[in-house]
Amino acid sequence: MDRVQFEHSRRAVLLGIGVTGLAAMMPTAARAQLSGGSGGLSAILGRATDSALDKLAKPGAFYDDKDIRIGLPIVGKSGGGLLRGILNAGNRLGILDGITRKINDAAGVAAGEAKPIFRDAIDDLSFEDAPGIIREDDGGTQYLRRSSNDTLHAKLEPLVDDALEKIGVYEQFDDLSEKHSFVRAAGLDRQGINRSVTDQGLDGIFAYVGNEEREFRKNPLKGIGGVLGDIL
Repeated sequence: MDRVQFEHSRRAVLLGIGVTGLAAMMPTAARAQLSGGSGGLSAILGRATDSALDKLAKPGAFYDDKDIRIGLPIVGKSGGGLLRGILNAGNRLGILDGITRKINDAAGVAAGEAKPIFRDAIDDLSFEDAPGIIREDDGGTQYLRRSSNDTLHAKLEPLVDDALEKIGVYEQFDDLSEKHSFVRAAGLDRQGINRSVTDQGLDGIFAYVGNEEREFRKNPLKGIGGVLGDIL
């Protein structure tokens, strides 16, 4: 086999083995990059979060995707199903005047401003179990949520709060509470609305980040181009 054939074969093997096999074949320095360097897991996760947040920041993104659409907030553990049914009925009758869409729009605005807080959380990860994380298609996303969910929630809440204020969700709920007893019965205040929207919004963000991570892993060159470029 001549030199050109050898190089073509070597590249084909490397491009076909995927992230897990690639990590096993890398020298120590390259594996260290994969576990946390600029071309490694932190970079993959950073790209995944950026891409997910860009998609969710587009107008209508949360509302148009039924899998992550944010529903009307319900405060309290008892009677939630009944109150949700009443609120949804009010929405269908036009009493709530499209407030669900406004809530989802607020989540999209917050997502568009959330890149720095996700990047900070990723920078704080240690990736001590890099092989275990690599084995899962969305292992980085799972690890980020386990390690940083509370921190991300606390930092996302002010962004959601500001968006809900600017879009007029709080004002609309206040007006509806004065006019309709079923809205008052839901026990919705500013803090409860914010918490509910943040909870649901974070679920949607992580769902999208996981999808983006899986896509990067299907194409190793897209997610770890810096590492591959050093060894091909």
